[in-house]
Amino acid sequence: MDSNVRPDEIPDGFSAADPTGMGGGAPGGGGGGGPGGGGGDQAQQAAAKAEQRRSVLEQALTPEAIARLGTLKLVKPEKASAVEALIANMAMSGKLSAKINEGKLIEMLEGIAAKAFNQSKGAGSGTINIQRKRYAFDSDDDDDDNDDDLY
Repeated sequence: MDSNVRPDEIPDGFSAADPTGMGGGAPGGGGGGGPGGGGGDQAQQAAAKAEQRRSVLEQALTPEAIARLGTLKLVKPEKASAVEALIANMAMSGKLSAKINEGKLIEMLEGIAAKAFNQSKGAGSGTINIQRKRYAFDSDDDDDDNDDDLY
């Protein structure tokens, strides 16, 4: 397929940009993504980093734990990415002695959830605090042990 198309051959409403990002018909390099066409490099770096993280997780987790993490990623992607980052850091720093099974993954998730709960509780968000007014003439504060009032 010929990627060198003259501007007069392009139909109205279309541009000369190459959708594959491999260069060609667009003036200015055809890389796309920003000035100078550097978007392709960033995408490749991101893909390489994701592939590296995936391979580290495959080595550090049992198949059951990988399945659990995949399910979690569908429901709570931010929590799954936090656990993935934690496991990847532990694996790269050499803190893992054996593969993480599903039970250990659940413990890690509970620990992250407890830490997030404690942080939100300390900030005061998500909790309701009821404070009752105390009056000086409140009858509940008096000594109600006097049974003589009942007769």
